[in-house]
Amino acid sequence: MLATGAAVTTALAQVDREKIYQWINELSSPETRENALLELSKKRESVPDLAPMLWHSCGTIAALLQEIVNIYPSINPPTLTAHQSNRVCNALALLQCVASHPETRSAFLAAHIPLFLYPFLHTVSKTRPFEYLRLTSLGVIGALVKTDEQEVINFLLTTEIIPLCLRIMESGSELSKTVATFILQKILLDDTGLAYICQTYERFSHVAMILGKMVLQLSKEPSARLLKHVVRCYLRLSDNPRAREALRQCLPDQLKDTTFAQVLKDDTTTKRWLAQLVKNLQEGQVTDPRGIPLPPQ
Repeated sequence: MLATGAAVTTALAQVDREKIYQWINELSSPETRENALLELSKKRESVPDLAPMLWHSCGTIAALLQEIVNIYPSINPPTLTAHQSNRVCNALALLQCVASHPETRSAFLAAHIPLFLYPFLHTVSKTRPFEYLRLTSLGVIGALVKTDEQEVINFLLTTEIIPLCLRIMESGSELSKTVATFILQKILLDDTGLAYICQTYERFSHVAMILGKMVLQLSKEPSARLLKHVVRCYLRLSDNPRAREALRQCLPDQLKDTTFAQVLKDDTTTKRWLAQLVKNLQEGQVTDPRGIPLPPQ
């Protein structure tokens, strides 16, 4: 009986794989692509090797990029419809699958595919189709940084991802802000990323200014999840001696007093990070105020 059950499961899995192959083939044809995008995006969690199948099949990545490029005219002026947004987000979901798979990630970066998503991150329209588009695009970059691979950070630092994330952190929806702050956090947690952001006064001050605005906003509209990422960014900045010196002057008072005590009452991790941040800024005060170069007077 057990053997029969196993055989049935194998047969079903084979049928499923045949359907996956069929949908991948259907991506190459404009007539069948929309449905194939929908079906494959639904299955992406349950097919572990979907990413290599997409990457190595003929014309598939080109078809996904075509879906992205087709939307560019709807960005400016902002005329993107819900239907267009859903369709391109299904293509982005498949690219996220490729971005997060260890076998395809390096090739994905070498082909500079994330750059195709940056026009979406530049958009500022607050309509739902645009919010969904930005959030899904951030999800692809988030999937890349989640891997903690040095090559991902090295690639991102050659692009404009930091200013793009900072803009979304300032004015996006709460969910988009959370993903954008997570991406910045992951860049900062890498030694190269931290050094890059603390290399010039302009870079550091832009990051510190946006984080400060977010703290102020969070004091009015609390979000424990978003606050966690903001605190982690500050804590990581305090690991850099020059940034630590500057933060002594510009860390928001709300992080030093009891403003967030209620929000963090059950979040021991963030409370610990916050305590460590305050401790870092109190310890080893350097009398030499040089460090991060100040802008010319």
